[in-house]
Amino acid sequence: MSTLDLVLALGGAAALLAAILPEFLNGRALSLPLVYLLAGVLLFTLPIGLPDPDPIAHRAALEHITELCVVISLMGAGLAINRRTGPRGWSTTWRLLALAMPLTVAGVAAAAMALPGWPLAAALLLGAVLAPTDPVLASDVHVGEPVDAQNADDEVRFALTSEAGLNDGLAFPIVYAAIAVAAGSAGWGEWALVDVLYRTAAGAVLGLLIGRLLGRLFFRAGSDGLRLSERRDGFVALACTFLAYGVTELAHGYGFVAVFVTALAIRSAEHGHGYNNVLHGFVEQIERLLTAGLLLLLGGFVATGGLAALTWRGAAVGLLLLLVIRPLAGWLVQWRGGAGPRERLAISFFGIRGIGSLFYLAYALGETGFGVAAEELWAVTGFTVLASVVLHGVTATPVMARVDAIRDRTPAR
Repeated sequence: MSTLDLVLALGGAAALLAAILPEFLNGRALSLPLVYLLAGVLLFTLPIGLPDPDPIAHRAALEHITELCVVISLMGAGLAINRRTGPRGWSTTWRLLALAMPLTVAGVAAAAMALPGWPLAAALLLGAVLAPTDPVLASDVHVGEPVDAQNADDEVRFALTSEAGLNDGLAFPIVYAAIAVAAGSAGWGEWALVDVLYRTAAGAVLGLLIGRLLGRLFFRAGSDGLRLSERRDGFVALACTFLAYGVTELAHGYGFVAVFVTALAIRSAEHGHGYNNVLHGFVEQIERLLTAGLLLLLGGFVATGGLAALTWRGAAVGLLLLLVIRPLAGWLVQWRGGAGPRERLAISFFGIRGIGSLFYLAYALGETGFGVAAEELWAVTGFTVLASVVLHGVTATPVMARVDAIRDRTPAR
């Protein structure tokens, strides 16, 4: 039996379970990502000849696979959001991005310097790597499918989805800063102008332009052959994703930002059109398959000794992020905001870490060294993602059920 045959058989089984398990796990305090994580641990423990999922040996492949998964999930998140973009409706999102994210990065970096005693470059990198949130890994805390009503998204699910849609791209300037510090070539003026201002603006502007052009093409083109909304071709969502990402990266902008903004612009072109559901449904299926595969590999990473380099101090940094730093930063920045007290608690607690963290670490380690062994960086990052999948996967269903029940009993203000 060849390794390829084994991988194909297991891949087919994983894909089939990705279709079956969501309905089976619905309403249970057990998330699909957690099931795949445990399955990965089990599979790679068995003596069946699976290849070693070493993120150092296969760094480049891991970088590209996680990159693909992130951009597809960003398209899905943008298409699913029902609320129109604006300063008031998105106030919680802006607070989380502008205030909670920098506070989280600073808190993680300070903890990494104080506990494991890492140098500034490695500590800053860890803060950047663990900054992006990933609500895809707990379906109960992100918005569902596109619907007509613009007020269909409750504050918790909307805030967590919109935050994750943008902070996946906004973590890049901090990663670049960490790389510059490690390489000893930090030019902060150029960093502020290029890595922060230009690349972010290019991502937002190009995403908006591409999204509006595609929205006009899909819904208002004069020719029936060009008006793709009259068909049921869901794979067009992939075309939109790759077009927005590729064009923006060629212009040296942040493609992650562009993809999410493109999705928002397409959605806003015809907010209630059924074609939005077709596009979102296709992207969600691809996203689910990629996420399942990556979580199986993460479980294999754990089973094959990937956490051997983890010290209690490194584990403490990850737990501090999940239990103290993110919840405290998320709670403080929402003071006098639009969310109620219980919603504030849920938003601040569910800062889920996932695929974006794996991408950023793989990317950064391909650029330079950071004064800390790559094995240790992977161990701390992998442990944090693992702990987040377990903690948030188990608590998401009961917590959100409680929040929804309280909201339903509360008279509208």
